[in-house]
Amino acid sequence: MKAVVYEKPYSVTVRDVDEPQIEHPNDVIVRVTSSAICGSDLHMYEGRTAAEPGIVFGHENLGVVEETGSGVVSLSKGDRVVMPFNVACGFCKNCLAGDTGFCLTVNPGFAGGAYGYVAMGPYPGGQAERMRVPFSDVNCLKLPPGEEFETDFILLADIFPTGYHGCELAEVSPGESVVVYGAGPVGLMAAYSAMLRGAATVFVVDRIPERLDKAREIGAVPIDFTQGDPVAQIKDRTGGEGTDKGIDAVGYQAQAHDAGHEEPALVLNSLVETVRATGRLGVPGLYVPSDPGAVDEHAKRGQLLVSIGRMFEKGQRMGTGQCNVKRYNRQLRDLIIAGRAKPSFVVSHELPLDRAPQAYEKFDKRVEGYTKVVLHPALAA
Repeated sequence: MKAVVYEKPYSVTVRDVDEPQIEHPNDVIVRVTSSAICGSDLHMYEGRTAAEPGIVFGHENLGVVEETGSGVVSLSKGDRVVMPFNVACGFCKNCLAGDTGFCLTVNPGFAGGAYGYVAMGPYPGGQAERMRVPFSDVNCLKLPPGEEFETDFILLADIFPTGYHGCELAEVSPGESVVVYGAGPVGLMAAYSAMLRGAATVFVVDRIPERLDKAREIGAVPIDFTQGDPVAQIKDRTGGEGTDKGIDAVGYQAQAHDAGHEEPALVLNSLVETVRATGRLGVPGLYVPSDPGAVDEHAKRGQLLVSIGRMFEKGQRMGTGQCNVKRYNRQLRDLIIAGRAKPSFVVSHELPLDRAPQAYEKFDKRVEGYTKVVLHPALAA
């Protein structure tokens, strides 16, 4: 079958790989109808991880069940399903607590597994014509049959729940003011989720005009950090107090205000300054313990210079970590079905699988309006 395979930094190719097979009685094989490119994929694409050539990318996947193992209980051939990017067993200590992003079973020696991602277990990604889903009764969320809401439902695999998770980490409540650093797909989903949770004012900080325009379209206040210190801009708009809550949707590749170089702790420190005393910080943005392309030796080991003294002085609290998708995906699915949420506003391009190399290049360069790409394996090139 065809799949998107990592070759080397800044290079992926679409080539033939082995078809997936049932390996365990609770496996299913899914014919992939949609697979999205995530900003997290770009970390591997750019060579900023320990990813080895040959990885099949793709942790945001939706499709139709084609084959079921003998132990599958809740799924049947023909079911339309979306898979959380987390691979989870459903029965370990963390899964039973709802922390399916930190499963202790699926990736021995590490808390958490995922499809098509370095160090996250032996699970090929879904930027392919088919994929194997282990522990499928746990890892598949059923969807209404047909093709309706396809580009909304695909976002349930990662970025919609992850954006919502950022709000949960920050404890966003009705009537509050919120700042979201980063207007990429996750940042836009965080801003959108803050509004779903009743936030009164949501500021979104970025420098890409198309992304700031998207933020404005959903009712957020865009803050262009190339036009001045975003902390000062937001404090000017909040009577000097700052916001009640803040979300980091950027992570360790934060750009300096002049966009000429990286400052990996910049967003964390900006959050500390932007959010008022006793406020809450949510950090779903990715930070890693090892970054070969970091700007200094400490950052290469995931050690950043964060203003912990200032954070302590202000009595702030911070929540971190990847999203436990299953905690949110069913409820967010039902909001989509009810017409209360339409996260697909972030999708800029729908392309055939064969166009993946060009899509990765343009998404990585943030050009031609590439904000979120959905690949459709069955779409003609």
